[in-house]
Amino acid sequence: MKTHAYETFAATLALLGLFVTASAVAAQEKPDRPPWAQPSSGQGQQTPPTAGASKEKTPATNSSRGTVKVTVNLVNVLVSVVDDHNRPAPNLPVEAFQVFEEGVQQNVAVFESETKQPLDLALMIDASLSEHKEMASERDAACHFIQQILRPDDRLSVFGFDESVTQMAPFSSEVATLQAAVRKIPDGAGTSIYDAVLLGSKALEKRSGERRRVITMVTDAGETTSRADFESARKSALRAGILLYTIVMRPVKNENGRNTAGEHALQTITETTGGAMFFPDSPQELPIIFDRIDNELRTQYRLAYYPNPRGPANTYRTIEVKVLPGYSSRHRTTYLTEPY
Repeated sequence: MKTHAYETFAATLALLGLFVTASAVAAQEKPDRPPWAQPSSGQGQQTPPTAGASKEKTPATNSSRGTVKVTVNLVNVLVSVVDDHNRPAPNLPVEAFQVFEEGVQQNVAVFESETKQPLDLALMIDASLSEHKEMASERDAACHFIQQILRPDDRLSVFGFDESVTQMAPFSSEVATLQAAVRKIPDGAGTSIYDAVLLGSKALEKRSGERRRVITMVTDAGETTSRADFESARKSALRAGILLYTIVMRPVKNENGRNTAGEHALQTITETTGGAMFFPDSPQELPIIFDRIDNELRTQYRLAYYPNPRGPANTYRTIEVKVLPGYSSRHRTTYLTEPY
């Protein structure tokens, strides 16, 4: 009896051993899985495919911790085009334009006729002593401009400046709030043009998104009290990529009777950014000038390119845009490269 019981127990163990072995083999093979999902056998193992291959080339560095990705920023150029009669010229094809950086022709990567990029606009009004006489007319024209220029996606901020620069209303599309801010700009004494350009540019630079950055300034251009200098103001404007539109209300028409240093400095910055400068003979011309600025901003072309060759960091790069004969263009002539 003991011998028979022992044989029965041994047979049971053998059957269990066969079952375990078969289960292990089945677990290793998993025929319903692809080859790279099978358990590792130590030989002939295949690596699972990656989720997607990167198309960006990243040059290796000497560091074992990773690589450095080189980013080439897209350079945007807003172009205003007029015909021989000084009328806006819409609907030109991309073939009508050639873009050059440092004399080297660039490939246009983005082209928009009558760009729909929304606006971020800083409206800056000179409240210095020499402007007090015309302030009521300037405020009325500015309020009309606010109502006229803003579209649903646009944002505008109101600044007053004299010996200091004050943001009277943050960026908003609330017409009534912005108009009220214009009417609350207090009278001042000095004129800080460079400070106004610098601080307006910095405020616009902080705005995020693919948007056009514009400063519209009404001033007598008689620089007297700025803490910043010309180069600081110019550099801030170029770094922020703004368009500067300057309306100079000259209290004295004859150059011999006024300080023109600030006027010439503003003209340089304005032309460099691709904006425009206006010299009305009276405040009654302000609504017409504001209309021209509005019309130009709604008929601009947008051209963008990846610079080739890429310029050194923190350097000024010249831009030239050529159009077909019979047309003339205005655009920013310089930009400042980013630090690497």
